[in-house]
Amino acid sequence: MFNRRGRDSATDEVETSVLDAGKGKATPKRRDAERERRERIRPPRDSRERAVQQKKKRADERTKFRQGLDSGDERYLPSRDKGPARKYVRDFIDGRLTAAEFFMPIAIAALIFMIAGAGGIGGSLSSVMILVVLFDSAVISFQLRSGLSRKFPDEPTRGAIPYGLMRALTWRSMRTPKPQVPRGHRP
Repeated sequence: MFNRRGRDSATDEVETSVLDAGKGKATPKRRDAERERRERIRPPRDSRERAVQQKKKRADERTKFRQGLDSGDERYLPSRDKGPARKYVRDFIDGRLTAAEFFMPIAIAALIFMIAGAGGIGGSLSSVMILVVLFDSAVISFQLRSGLSRKFPDEPTRGAIPYGLMRALTWRSMRTPKPQVPRGHRP
């Protein structure tokens, strides 16, 4: 009934697993640990020092947030960018070269032509570019719709196609979160 052998073997297994785990770093000396603790809890002496500390803390938080956003970490993404369907759309758009990326440079060139007096060239250039962007957007919409329905049949993908089209209109270097895939990648 009171078998010691079974209880000792279980204790030995727990002790060996705890000893093997380790904590990964050396124990700090007492004076170092106390100094660090005092620095953490010591309030600033005046309002100027407090403001400097708060400013540094906010800057560190902003840097951490920006790095997480640029790397595409789900914890730091805004709600419009979260989820596997949105990640698929981002990778789909970032992996291809779209005509919409060239819209702004060509629109600026058309504006320069119009200002310079060649309004016919500028107007026709902008009209052709608008038609090309509309056609490319229709192709992207069709491909995205079929890819989303194939990859996420049971999940809601509402708003994913306009999200992808807006991302396609943005220059690659200005997209947020930063593109995680190279051109030519197919998700």
